[in-house]
Amino acid sequence: MTNPQSPIPNPGHSVAVYLARHESKSLLRFITCGSVDDGKSTLIGRLLHDSKLLLDDQVSALESDSRRYGTQNGEIDYALLVDGLAAEREQGITIDVAYRFFDTARRKFIVADCPGHEQYTRNMATGASTADLAVVLVDARKGLLTQTRRHSYIVSLLGIRHVILAVNKMDLIDYDQVAFERIAADYRELAAKLGIDHVHCLPLSALKGDNVTAPGERMPWYRGQTLLGHLETIDTAGEREERPFRLPVQWVNRPNQNFRGFSGSVASGAIRVGDEVIVLPSGKRTKLAGVLNPQGSADFASEGEAVTLTLADEVDASRGDVIASATHPPEIADQFAAHVLWLQDAPLLPGRSYWLKIGARTVGAQVTEIKHRIDVNSQAELAAKRVALNEVAYCNLMLDQPIAFEPYAGCRALGGFILIDRQSHATVGCGTIDFALRRANNIHWHALEIDRKARAASKGQQPACLWFTGLSGSGKSTIANLLDRRLHGMGYHTYVLDGDNVRHGLNKDLGFTDEDRVENIRRVAEVAKLMVDAGLIVLVSFISPFRNERRMARELFAAGEFLEVFVDTPLALAEQRDPKGLYQRAREGKIPNFTGISSPYEPPEHAEIHLPTAELKPEQSVERVIARLIGEP
Repeated sequence: MTNPQSPIPNPGHSVAVYLARHESKSLLRFITCGSVDDGKSTLIGRLLHDSKLLLDDQVSALESDSRRYGTQNGEIDYALLVDGLAAEREQGITIDVAYRFFDTARRKFIVADCPGHEQYTRNMATGASTADLAVVLVDARKGLLTQTRRHSYIVSLLGIRHVILAVNKMDLIDYDQVAFERIAADYRELAAKLGIDHVHCLPLSALKGDNVTAPGERMPWYRGQTLLGHLETIDTAGEREERPFRLPVQWVNRPNQNFRGFSGSVASGAIRVGDEVIVLPSGKRTKLAGVLNPQGSADFASEGEAVTLTLADEVDASRGDVIASATHPPEIADQFAAHVLWLQDAPLLPGRSYWLKIGARTVGAQVTEIKHRIDVNSQAELAAKRVALNEVAYCNLMLDQPIAFEPYAGCRALGGFILIDRQSHATVGCGTIDFALRRANNIHWHALEIDRKARAASKGQQPACLWFTGLSGSGKSTIANLLDRRLHGMGYHTYVLDGDNVRHGLNKDLGFTDEDRVENIRRVAEVAKLMVDAGLIVLVSFISPFRNERRMARELFAAGEFLEVFVDTPLALAEQRDPKGLYQRAREGKIPNFTGISSPYEPPEHAEIHLPTAELKPEQSVERVIARLIGEP
């Protein structure tokens, strides 16, 4: 199980001395990326093998796997060290991100082997999000390919400013210096366009081992460092200590009534006990009273350390807040311009509600506008109304509450975010903040002397929004109209917002694409909220096919003010009624994006009122709604 050449303690040294030396080594996180079959997995496997970092049983398993799965005619296939999934071994490609930890006498490393296929771009972005450096592989026979440009763009977008261009498979072009220099020149030109500041070009053969851990004897014209030598010595830290102090609070540490600390990892900068700090977004100021780290009390905390801070005053701070230098605090805003990389099969739609998680803080968010989509292969800016899987777009974001932030280029922890689906809680996008949008800062809510309670009292009723949803032809408008007549006759003040009627005015500029449907519901929900504020009972009759948008509408209202009414009609019955002949035209392909035919309908899961119209007549449905609304039989 042992490797005689691994860096274990000498007999004359204590284990404690060895562990202390190991702990003091710097850590470099890097990724390997590039096109399919450029040799990423082989390179990492060769790096681990030639660095004498494998145990005997690992070497034996590698030799066995090479005979079973290998692509090198019985010779060792180093790619199998990191291609761990069965599908990867069968196809000879990388699908998921494979992480490996290793260390040498000089440094510790975490390497992420990222997939090359375009369909796994989201996996590659995951690996790049925490990396300090990227090793971009290029096949010496092919030069720069589309996927090389795609990965380099994402490397740049996610703030990696150090790249090693590894021109691999030099053995297949007879170690041609001219070919290498041509590829290196092409990549330096691309890197300059993308804003990648530091590029080191390296010719190598991962299969043969040339310039991986030892100089390649067949390339005497190259006199630079090997790949391992460059990884061991490169400095990616830059001027970290000069950046202002930031600590996103991950946990309020309150073991007893005598202690209250705020735990988290220092995102940037450094701080000393006695320095003045500010807690954001509240803006409360105090001084740093103490620092606790895994070794005990300290006077100092710096970037990358996991610490617990104690403050001089009783300041209200909680998970998601940011403790920062009071002399150089981050900004506070609720609207941003940002790049978004979409990670879900269903497209990103403007106006749809998501959760945005930045650091330890989670807030509601909407993409209010897609400024343009970016062709990550050519960096061209293209018009777009939606963003599909693996696409990048430049967007405007609006949050439901302000957050402390910094541009991503200045601080990853306060400038990088993920978007989360509010139904499935799956991560659907990731992004980087560029700057805050200031246009709404001079707009404030004007408090009115007569509030909704007073307006409702003058009408003698409890205002509410009844949201009728169902397929076209389900009877929503018929039931809403009958209910309106009944309530009006009973002395209630009501109004009906009907889907067709609203499209003649307020929403006449919208079509029936998914993105237009989202905006259609957003506008109507805002109008309905104003009507409830006026003390009315508003009846909203819209297909509103998506649960996400119905939830967004619900969240505009106070508890008990929003009642979802599911007009439940089977598709076959709705088609049979079809008073406007819409279903027939939709099935003939004459009406695109028709709900129930070419566009989905997502039925409510927990509607307050359920109306199965195959069993109930319209008048019976009205009685059921009235019984729920005002308690009459």
